[in-house]
Order: sequence, then structure tokens, then C-alpha cells
Amino acid sequence: MLEIVADFKTARVRFRTERAVRLRLKPTRRIHGRRTVNLRQTPALRPHDIIRALVSQITTVGGAAWDAPDASPGLMPALEGGDVLFLPALAFDVAPSELRLFSPDLVGAAKNVSFDPRSGRLGGTSLDGADRACLRDLLARFSVSASALVGRVLPAYRDRFELGRTSFRPVEIAGRASSWRKDDTRLHVDSFPATPVRGKRILRVFSNVNPDARPRTWRLGEDFESVARRFGGLIRVPLPGSALFLRLLRVTKSRRSPFDALMLQLHDRMKADADYQTQTPQLRVDFPAGSTWIAFTDQVSHAAMAGQYQLEQTFLVPLSAMLDEQRSPLRVLERLIGRPLV
Repeated sequence: MLEIVADFKTARVRFRTERAVRLRLKPTRRIHGRRTVNLRQTPALRPHDIIRALVSQITTVGGAAWDAPDASPGLMPALEGGDVLFLPALAFDVAPSELRLFSPDLVGAAKNVSFDPRSGRLGGTSLDGADRACLRDLLARFSVSASALVGRVLPAYRDRFELGRTSFRPVEIAGRASSWRKDDTRLHVDSFPATPVRGKRILRVFSNVNPDARPRTWRLGEDFESVARRFGGLIRVPLPGSALFLRLLRVTKSRRSPFDALMLQLHDRMKADADYQTQTPQLRVDFPAGSTWIAFTDQVSHAAMAGQYQLEQTFLVPLSAMLDEQRSPLRVLERLIGRPLV
């Protein structure tokens, strides 16, 4: 095994084998975290080949204002290609009066607080009175900020995306008891069991608001097409009529398309495969407190390993808004299956 450790601040990379090597990274693309590569599976891999593979997964974006970050024409192709856009200086401000809400007891048995910005409905918490109103205001403010950010950084999606739910995650991820299917510390791609998206993209904005300066730790896995090809022989298009049956039973809020069914199977196959979780190439990333990042989580293979107190905004983006919809999970799966899926 070869362990690579990279640091944003020093751009120093160490290869932990028998010796250490320092390499200079390109200033426009930086990485942070760790990745494990099995040298027996990649005997011809050279150090700079590994660096290029790592760099392709994180794109650093300047700017420290939610309404006016530094945008670049290259950000959308990077995002649609499977990169995570990382904004290290973009912190979401939490008022001192809101810090009293920062407790895992906020959610009880749930793992996060959910807010619907369209209806104003707040769920997943037992708070009431002034504290409940304060929490609702916090999430509503983040939703507005995240929407403005997407409109600035990803202008082709402006006025095209559908606003989804806003979440606050006050519970520490590491050590949390969960079934394998709900265990977000396992590499997976996102899919909604009850709310079919019918090929729309799942775009999410995350912000680490930990008041104790603790990072949010992720693992990033291989690209979506590699995942789909790896598990393609294990997923099946559902039987005709099954979507209507699920809808009648109110398992889903609308009819589940074949695409949604395949994405759910892919999600489960990834999480259930213990060997895949440990052996697939992966990058370990620490997102510092006070930072923000953006990703298509239906495409980026990811796992949340540790961290507490995160804000998150979900958007649904139509394929017609993309620069290249052929890179979407829908089009990738359609090519592999050989038939339309919505």
C-alpha cells in the first residue's frame, strides 16, 4: 500500500513508503487529505500520475462572500465531470445567539434537522417556541445564501434549479449506530427512496459550521462510470407495474422511474460490498470549519467519516441546464443498459 498525504497550505505531498518525496502542485487545483493506492494493482503508476488523479477530484475556488465569489468558466465542466468545488475561505456566519442550538440533543432519534424553504416547515427536532423560530431562521438564511452562491458560481443553473430541503446535522458522524444501508460512512452515491428525481441532478452545497474548529472528513471514491460498470451486472431494471404498486402503497411520493430504481440499487450495492469499501481507490479529505463545498452527490462517490455541525442545501438541476448532459448518471446508465430509463 502507498499512502499519500497532501496539504493545502504547503502544497507538500509525502509518499509514505520507504522514502519521502516532495512535489510541487499546480496552484489552480489543490488537494487536501489522504488516498490509498494498491501498488500491486497499478505496477506502472508513477508519482505524478497519482497526483493528477487526486487533483482531478478537488477544485479550489477563491472568494469569501456568498453573493460575490470568484467564478471561473472552468468550474461547471469540473463539477459536471465529478469534481468537488471547494471554497476554503467561504464561511457561513452563525450569530452568537444561535450557538445555543448547537447540541446533538436537538434532533433526538433523528440524524438531522430538515427544513423545507418552500413551505417553511421544520422537522426532525423537538424544539418549540423561540428556539424553534431561531433554528428555522438559521436554516432559511443558509438556504438563501446557498441559492445565491449556486447562481453566481454556476450561472447556467441560475433560475433553472428546483429548491430542495435544507438540513442541519448536529450529531457526530463517527461512531454513530446505523444499519449498513443508512451508514453514510460507507462510499455511496445519493438517491432518494421516497422522492424519485427521474434523471434530475442532485446538487448539494455543504458548509462546516463547527464552533470548535473541527473538520468534516469525507472519503471520495472513483468516478461514476467506473462505479456503474463495476456494479452494472448486479442491478436490474424493475418489473413493469412495480412503480405503480409502490406509489399505491405510498412508499414513494410519485412513480419511481427505472433510473431511480437502478440508482437505489447502485447505492445499496456499493454500501453492502465490504471489499469495495476498503479496496477501491479513494481520497480522504478534511473540510475545515469555516469552509464550504459543492458537489453533484448523485455522481460523486463519497462517504462522510467524521464531523459535527454541518449545514446542507439540496437542489435538483434539470439535465437541460447542464453543459454536457452525457456526463450525468442518467445518460451513463442509459448507455450501459442500452435503453431509455425515464
